[in-house]
Amino acid sequence: MAMRTFLLHLLLAAVGAVSLTFDPALTLAQEDAWPRTVRHEAGELTLPAKPKRILSTSPSVTGILLAMQAPLLASAATTPSPLTDNKGFFTQWAKVADERGVKVLYPNLSFDIEAIIAWEPDLVIGSATGADSIVQYLPELQAQGIPTLVVNYSNRSWQELATQLGVATGREQEAAEAINRFDTHLREVAKTIRSIPEPVSIVGYGISGSYSIGKAQSPQGQVLAALGLTVADLPEALRSQVSRSSDADFISRENLSAAIAGTHVFLLRATDSDIAAFLADPLLANLPAVKKKQVYTLGPTSFRIDYYSGLQMVDAVAHGLGTR
Repeated sequence: MAMRTFLLHLLLAAVGAVSLTFDPALTLAQEDAWPRTVRHEAGELTLPAKPKRILSTSPSVTGILLAMQAPLLASAATTPSPLTDNKGFFTQWAKVADERGVKVLYPNLSFDIEAIIAWEPDLVIGSATGADSIVQYLPELQAQGIPTLVVNYSNRSWQELATQLGVATGREQEAAEAINRFDTHLREVAKTIRSIPEPVSIVGYGISGSYSIGKAQSPQGQVLAALGLTVADLPEALRSQVSRSSDADFISRENLSAAIAGTHVFLLRATDSDIAAFLADPLLANLPAVKKKQVYTLGPTSFRIDYYSGLQMVDAVAHGLGTR
C-alpha cells in the first residue's frame, strides 16, 4: 500500500508539472480521492465519483478516450466522408470503437440533448472549439444536471489532452500508459527508418482548396522531429504573404513552390493519387523533391493527430522512407 501511494504521488507530481508547462487548467483535490473538482474550459466541475458512463460529443477527442481505456458508451459522429466509416466515426479508431461496443450518440455532429439524457451519463466530454463545440449547449446540459467537461483540442497535443482527461476521470495511469506505448513505438521506428540529413517540408496540398506549409512546432512536425527529421518552416521572405495559424502557414498555390524549402516533402492527409497530382503539378516541376520523386504521404488520417492517427502517421513515414 505504501508503494502504491508513493507511485501515485509520483504520477500526480508529473501531472502537476505538465499542468504548469501546458496549462491544462486542472485542479486535483487529493490523491485517488472523490469527490474531485476540476477546472476546465467552461469553469469548474465537481465529480462525486470516478466516472463509469462517459459520452463524447467530440469525435476529435473520442480516439484519446479509447486509447486510455475510458468507459466510453457512445460518441457523436461526424458527417461520413473518406476520413470516416459509414457511421461517421474516424477511420483511425472506428474499429476499436466497434470492438468495444461504442455506439453513435448522434450523427452529423447534430447536437441532441435527448440522446444524451437517454444514456444517463455520469460525464459528458465535449469541445470548446470547432464544428463539434458544445459551448452554446452548456445551459441545456447544466439544466439537466449532466456533468460536462469542456476541453480545447485546437491548441493542445493529444498527449496533453490525455493527461488532462486522465486526471479528470481518475485514469491517470491509463493515460500515461497510452503515451508510453506511443513513445515506445516512435523510438523503435526512429531506429530503423532511413535518415535524411536535409530538411523536409510538411505540405497541405489542395485540402478543401487550400495550400499550406506545416510548422516545425505542429503536432506533425513534432512527430517527424522525434523520428530524426528536421522540418523546414516557411522561408522568411514569404511570411508577410501568408495566413498564419498555430500549426501551418496558408499560402496561394502560385507561391507554393517558393514556400517549400525542404528537399523532401510530406503531404498531409494524402493518398497515392494526391502524391501523383503533386508530382504532376507544372507549378512544382522545378522543386528538388519533385525532380527526385522525394514526395511521401503522412497518411490519410494525419490532418489531426491523436493516438491512433499518430501511430498511422509514424508507420506511413517509415513505409515512405524505407529502412536503413
